[in-house]
Amino acid sequence: MKETVYIDTTIPSYYYDDRENLKVFSEITKKWWDSESVSYDIWISDIVLQELNTGNYPNKAEIIKLIQGIKILENRKDIEQVARVYIENFLMPKKILGDAIHLAFASFYSFDYLLTWNCNHLANANKRKHIRIINSRLGLSIPEIVTPMELFKEEENDY
Repeated sequence: MKETVYIDTTIPSYYYDDRENLKVFSEITKKWWDSESVSYDIWISDIVLQELNTGNYPNKAEIIKLIQGIKILENRKDIEQVARVYIENFLMPKKILGDAIHLAFASFYSFDYLLTWNCNHLANANKRKHIRIINSRLGLSIPEIVTPMELFKEEENDY
């Protein structure tokens, strides 16, 4: 059985991002998507679709096409309640509701990984302890929150 990965909005948006300051992240995203993603059971939420459809993303049509065929999780009222708990406990910022929702999806559905380039609010070592505490109180799983750089498989010839 493949490990499960919830992909937030940053991953498909960085795949086609051509800004110079994000070039390295874009290249790593493409390499992971093109060579590694097939090793995982990948999911998104309708929140990812909403953010991509309403946001001002360069190459939006290509991004939407890239995620076609990825399974979409059911949005449930429980997930919104979990996101509210994250915000009420100062785990995630009030202004950026999407961050709390993405973590809530990955936690509620017991994903192995939440894949993101959001290193301020999600893939951040300073957040991990707080996430463990809140999710433990809620009886939720604790996904590994990683960037694509951390989710490459080792090659057998690496040794």
